[in-house]
Amino acid sequence: MGTIVTIDVPVTPARPDDDTLEAAHVDRAFAWFREVEQACSRFDPASELLALCRRPGERRHVSPLLFEAVRFALAVAADTDGAFDPTVGYRLERMGFDRAYRSGQTVTTLTADTTATWRDVDLDPTDGTITLRKPLVLDLGSVAKGLAIDLAARELRPLVDFGIDAGGDLFLGGHRPDGRDWSVGIRHPYRDDVLLGTVRATSEAVCTSGQYERQRDHHGRPHIVDPRGAGTCDSLVSVTVIAPTAMLADALATAVFVLGPIAGRQLLDRMGLCGVLCTSTLDCIVTQGCGSDRISIP
Repeated sequence: MGTIVTIDVPVTPARPDDDTLEAAHVDRAFAWFREVEQACSRFDPASELLALCRRPGERRHVSPLLFEAVRFALAVAADTDGAFDPTVGYRLERMGFDRAYRSGQTVTTLTADTTATWRDVDLDPTDGTITLRKPLVLDLGSVAKGLAIDLAARELRPLVDFGIDAGGDLFLGGHRPDGRDWSVGIRHPYRDDVLLGTVRATSEAVCTSGQYERQRDHHGRPHIVDPRGAGTCDSLVSVTVIAPTAMLADALATAVFVLGPIAGRQLLDRMGLCGVLCTSTLDCIVTQGCGSDRISIP
């Protein structure tokens, strides 16, 4: 997934230290990241995802992990009218985002139909099959990591209080050792030593999309693209979404980034979710779902 994953399980008065219990749950939590990556990675030539993309036009049985990731991605695509679209993989490849982050290996696929969209992916939930009606490359980067975080959080739930950090995408279970809500800093897009603000969270996910997170392609274009056309996404520099699941928060952070400050805020307000949208002029837009006391912006 091109990132470092850390899991923190603090010792609290309600749960004394138990190394054996903790290690078992943490090991199973980390295992989910490996399983989701093997199923959903665009950068592993042996992944189940690329095996599907190599067989356009065929009705293929897939694992429940891959089916759920694609199903959720298509649901977000439909709800955002294509502002979020998991079929942008070939376009990202052509831009130069085609390298596995751990090995440095370049992963490319056969030529795809550049007119393909999320509407060209058919799901059959009855028998768990997916059919790609056109040659295309699925990119589940804004869904798979969130799915892995959610599965890991399910494994850690018996420990009550825990934190999962996958490259800045978080799930925070329970509370801090002092019994207070977790406090998450919202990173300044241009300065590493400054925070834009903080958000309080408990038993929920906090995910951020930003153009500063990854390198740009050889033409200087950022890694978040508008799948509806050739336009760039430059009205926002970061989007933070707080949601019950990391898969939802991760996908919506990307979708809002593409939609921009007005339509993006409307989407989060319609869903009743808390979000902080930072414009290129460092104006922070806070959605109605945040309430009046969980976000602190200096």
